[in-house]
Amino acid sequence: MTNLAKASLSLFTTCLLLLTGCRQQSPMAGWSHYGGTPAMTRYSSLTQIDTSNVGKLQVAWTYHTMDGDTVNHSQIQCNPIVVNGVLYGTTPQMKLFAVDAATGLEKWVFNPFDTTAFKIPKRFFFIMNNSRGVSWWSDDDKDQRLYYTAGSFLYCINAQTGKVVTSFGEEGKVDLHDGLDRDVRDLFITSTSPGVVYQDLIIMGTRVDEGAAAAPGHIRAYDVRTGKRRWIFHTIPQPGELGYETWKDTAAWRHIGGANNWSGMSLDESRGIVFVPTGSTSFDFYGGKRKGDGLFGDCLLALNAATGERIWHFQTVHHDMWDRDLPTPPALITVMRDGKSIDAVAQPTKSGYVFVFERTTGKPLFPIEEVSVPQTSLEGEESAPTQPVPVLPPPFARQSFTMDDVNDLVPDSSVVQVKKRLGGYLTGNPFNPPSRQGTVIFPGFDGGAEWGGPAFDPSSGLLYVNANEMPWVLTMVDVKKESATAETLRDAGQRLYTQYCQSCHGTRMQGSGNFPAIDKAGEKYTAATLKTLLASGRRMMPAFKQLADAEHDAIATWVLRMNDLYAKPFEKPVNPEEEYRKLPYTITGYNKFLTPEGYPAIRPPWGTLNAIDLNSGEIRWKIPFGTYPEFEARGIVTGSENYGGPVVTAGGLVFIAATRDGYMHAYHKKSGKLLWQFQLPVPGFATPSVYEVGGRQYVVIACGGGKLGTKSGDAYVAFALPQE
Repeated sequence: MTNLAKASLSLFTTCLLLLTGCRQQSPMAGWSHYGGTPAMTRYSSLTQIDTSNVGKLQVAWTYHTMDGDTVNHSQIQCNPIVVNGVLYGTTPQMKLFAVDAATGLEKWVFNPFDTTAFKIPKRFFFIMNNSRGVSWWSDDDKDQRLYYTAGSFLYCINAQTGKVVTSFGEEGKVDLHDGLDRDVRDLFITSTSPGVVYQDLIIMGTRVDEGAAAAPGHIRAYDVRTGKRRWIFHTIPQPGELGYETWKDTAAWRHIGGANNWSGMSLDESRGIVFVPTGSTSFDFYGGKRKGDGLFGDCLLALNAATGERIWHFQTVHHDMWDRDLPTPPALITVMRDGKSIDAVAQPTKSGYVFVFERTTGKPLFPIEEVSVPQTSLEGEESAPTQPVPVLPPPFARQSFTMDDVNDLVPDSSVVQVKKRLGGYLTGNPFNPPSRQGTVIFPGFDGGAEWGGPAFDPSSGLLYVNANEMPWVLTMVDVKKESATAETLRDAGQRLYTQYCQSCHGTRMQGSGNFPAIDKAGEKYTAATLKTLLASGRRMMPAFKQLADAEHDAIATWVLRMNDLYAKPFEKPVNPEEEYRKLPYTITGYNKFLTPEGYPAIRPPWGTLNAIDLNSGEIRWKIPFGTYPEFEARGIVTGSENYGGPVVTAGGLVFIAATRDGYMHAYHKKSGKLLWQFQLPVPGFATPSVYEVGGRQYVVIACGGGKLGTKSGDAYVAFALPQE
């Protein structure tokens, strides 16, 4: 047989396998899991809406939750699920609701913070995490349950009535502080992504503090009926466990936190494997007290879903100093190699890479090289000598910011200012370590890829992922050492603010990144209400329950500028654990590198949508994603920061909202051509869901706004074709 004949036969076999696989799939009428299916492919086989008629889409219904908070910039990041014609989602204030998926008419609402109805201490009232979805379990038509996290509690709710299932945990809830094999009662812990249901287990990750006072991110599985812990996997290994040898401090497991799964998981149900991406160990930007590669931080873990036993792992960043958490569950996919189909797992990263592994063994499907990286100059820190970089696919986001990349859409005087600043920073290498002079973090703290995740089309092998390309500047500063003599409330407050608050709220309380300014906190808070907030946390702000009351007093004195109390002596509390949390450095904040006009300092694109062929490792198309009206008026499509992900359909479409300009978009999945867009009431910083009810296909998006300076909202908007 000739080479041409062999190639033709291979191509025919590939097409036949793909087509046969598509024909064997029954249309997915619902969207029963976060991400569509446990495989997290965000794919719908529905075809009623296609490339020929998508331009006719219209609003089918809108549901208002009635609890948006414009003042506090509330958000909705939920990817709702749809089961048996009912849509379940969460509200800006963390309520759980059910509506008719065909009409948007409300069926019930559950309020977890109703302290009159549930036995919840008032100190938990303000702990409001963002929620990206809920989990569903049923063993028959009568027992249908939902699981979601509000505050530090995992709730079990009757899906038909909206009432708590009191036989689960303690009166229908499990406190995520419990069962971590370490006392974390005073540390911040919640969950922003829903757990994965496998048989009679719900497997949970957590969101923990990013600072030194962080809980460990161990993975736990609970009995869906009783709430009892069935297994735990220690992401920070304990003595005798695999990975313990990667920590130079043999006592690290007692006091180091992080290595947590905040982004969610994927599940291979037939094989019983749960895929768990983890984040960095804490503190994010200085690892002098967590030297070594630090397993299982920044890892993709493959665990036995029934027992929690490790099957394989791969660490995408060694000894992370850049907060390069794996931001999304991997997509469980099937690719073609040499005419054969291979079940694989594709993990996008904040750095703009996609790592692709054989699903059962963890063998890379494309080469991965360990490249030498610049080393740190910070005292007490030790950089990893190399970092893993995949050869293919190529990065879907730029990897460096140099003088040639400076934004030239602004006046020349601004270009000069940006170049002058850039010249003083470490830049040009994505692995430049944190530094006192300032290090450019690019493609940014928020991606490359983010929590919205990718979508995978099984008929073409294309992975669709949206990306941010925003430079940030990370600057390390020395932490003021505690005075050997007695401190005043002013001195202690300033020191504690620097240690615990400055990284988010800035050196002058001006705010940084997506964190608010608090320089006028006195207009909103009293000393008592600010201390309550410090003890409980709120949304992105962790609770600081590990601090003593005297330390809360000192922080309140400094933040609220209570000059009359500045000279009052500070009564130092006794806290042995605090010695582990004292670090020599902190950061000046999460600071975007912007032009004087407020635009990204790098030239566009500032956001992209990408189609990556995972059969070949090639990028098939890339387009700027998102607009700034002032540049669009000049014919310049810049792209913009974006949050939330895409879905792809058998009808030939990629649906995505995510952009700051507030549009819902439909793109041709083969070319990236924009076929339809709709102006939402506020931006949809979430991932859409696609489903069918009564023979009609719908696409729904949560419109919560609240990020990137946009107005907050409270709506879920569903689209469908006009009824004939």
